[in-house]
Amino acid sequence: MPFCIAVYDVNQKRVGKMLKLFRRYLTWVQNSVFEGDLTVGQLKQLQLEADALLQDDDGVVFYQFRDERYVERIAVGTDEVNRTRFL
Repeated sequence: MPFCIAVYDVNQKRVGKMLKLFRRYLTWVQNSVFEGDLTVGQLKQLQLEADALLQDDDGVVFYQFRDERYVERIAVGTDEVNRTRFL
């Protein structure tokens, strides 16, 4: 069962809905940060439900740890990392 860290950045109007959704699947860590073990099916379902709530510049990032040597980063919606200027 993969370990997942999820972080969302949404408009204040949708924070309550996202909080309620993510608490159904993961453990709340801090502000909009959650973590926990999810099956592949649970992770896909959470991604679908989160995507249905997203609007405009909202975004969710999922970090999935399948093995301590590898990290897979999945972004749903707007991904703030793509907007930064790293050289």
